Amino acid sequence: MAMQIVISVQFLILAVLMLVMGSNAGGIAIYWGQNGNEGTLAETCATGNYEFVNIAFLSTFGGGQKPVMNLAGHCDPSSNGCTGLSSNITSCQAKGIKVMLSIGGGGNRSLNSPDDARQVVTYLWNNFLGGGKNSSLRPLGPAVLDGIDFDIEGGTGLYWDDLARYLSAYSNQGRKVYLTAAPQCPFPDASLGVALKTGLFDYVWVQFYNNPPCQYNPSELSNLEEAWKQWTSEIPATKIFLGLPASPEAAGSGFIPVANLTCNVLPAIKRSNKYGGVMLWSKYYDDQTGYSSSIKTDV
Repeated sequence: MAMQIVISVQFLILAVLMLVMGSNAGGIAIYWGQNGNEGTLAETCATGNYEFVNIAFLSTFGGGQKPVMNLAGHCDPSSNGCTGLSSNITSCQAKGIKVMLSIGGGGNRSLNSPDDARQVVTYLWNNFLGGGKNSSLRPLGPAVLDGIDFDIEGGTGLYWDDLARYLSAYSNQGRKVYLTAAPQCPFPDASLGVALKTGLFDYVWVQFYNNPPCQYNPSELSNLEEAWKQWTSEIPATKIFLGLPASPEAAGSGFIPVANLTCNVLPAIKRSNKYGGVMLWSKYYDDQTGYSSSIKTDV
């Protein structure tokens, strides 16, 4: 009996240690959709490297404009040519991967008023989320996406908080609508600063690239560390991710070599209980370098 008790205590201690050690384990988010040579969405999820896939982009919306989706060389949403992605989406979700629609990118989007934000949200709900599932007009077919990713760069910061509130309200209809965002690392983000303060965002992948004041510098880690501390302490999101380019060609600056990331950067930022993992731009560049495969066990 005494031996059994000792063994049970040892297993309990081991379980607690594994729980504590695993509490700072993170995942990888990836952007897919902007290069026809990056493989299919189903193939992306089948790699086993990603926990989140952002379909990029719904690039034009708001201000009375007809919404336009751009999936580069994959398919043409305007001719109803992307509905076949529905089976890809459900395949990803069956693996436990959250699939988001990313809105913004380099397109023409603007919100003129809270009512304008509400109209955009109605469109998103009926065409990508839980509404109108039987409509033949849904650009990606009947699959219900897990939520909306805000990749808003440029323009004003007005009414994005309204967009977040209206989207979040649909979580009351039985299925949670996840909200994610990809702000720039200078704090606060010029476009999304107000929206992020609402506390409605589940995951925020901060772009620590193309932003020299707060991105990684091989001779000085403090700039990134200080920016990371500000994001994780002042933004009321569930988890914060370190957004990086997956290759030197994926961004103008900010690429972190694998050894530098795993040995220097990750140990520093994983001290925060808000640490969620790493976001990569994009699947195409990740294919070229194998970056996600190289960092996955350390993330």
